Amino acid sequence: MSGMWGWFGGQSAQSRKDTPKNAILGLRSQLEMLQKRERHLQTQMDEQDGIARKSIATNKNAARAALKRKKQHEHTLDQTLAQLTTLEQQIYSIEAANINRETLAAMEKAGQAMKQIHGKLNIDVVDQTMEDLREQHALGEEIANAITNTPLGETIDESELDDELAEMEQEQLDDKMLKTGTVPVSDEIHRLPAAVNGELKNKQPPRRGRRRRGRGAEETAGGDGDVGGGPVKFESFLIQYEYYYTPTT
Repeated sequence: MSGMWGWFGGQSAQSRKDTPKNAILGLRSQLEMLQKRERHLQTQMDEQDGIARKSIATNKNAARAALKRKKQHEHTLDQTLAQLTTLEQQIYSIEAANINRETLAAMEKAGQAMKQIHGKLNIDVVDQTMEDLREQHALGEEIANAITNTPLGETIDESELDDELAEMEQEQLDDKMLKTGTVPVSDEIHRLPAAVNGELKNKQPPRRGRRRRGRGAEETAGGDGDVGGGPVKFESFLIQYEYYYTPTT
């Protein structure tokens, strides 16, 4: 009686926790004893069966007595097997109940932990928090765009840069033309390839009379200094200019 009242409220938590464990240990100890009894009865049955087989030809009364003892052992063995089955079922039931209780206790602790974690959290608080996060994210994007897209200092006019570049290119071209005009033709002509020099020596100056027919004998013969050196000198200047200042690809 005291044990029953202790189970309902008088026992400590540790004692209530150890009760299923102790019950299972006791049942297993009884199960081992019954298993030993089962093996012993089986041995006795085999022994009496052997005696009956040996005595049946010589002493039928001894054989009958041996078979009677065998039947008694069989009856006891059947009872023992039934007890074993009952004990095994009890062990399984207690173990299952204990597992269910431990599982429920773990779930209760998990529920308490979740309540403590959530605290004052609710769906409204979560929605407000997510909205604040979205606003801060958008603000961060705007700040980053403002920092990266806003130029620092005075804005430079691209059209003015293009005009200055065009002026510089024209100045370089003018300087190149001026420097080219001061190069002596007589000195540079010897620096041309051999084929070009030979072509210049063998080439005769064109006569103006061939281009201007019908103007008279004086124009056909040409002027004093134009035929002698003017056209040839100008043509050699063009050839050496093209050779030295034509860009190569």
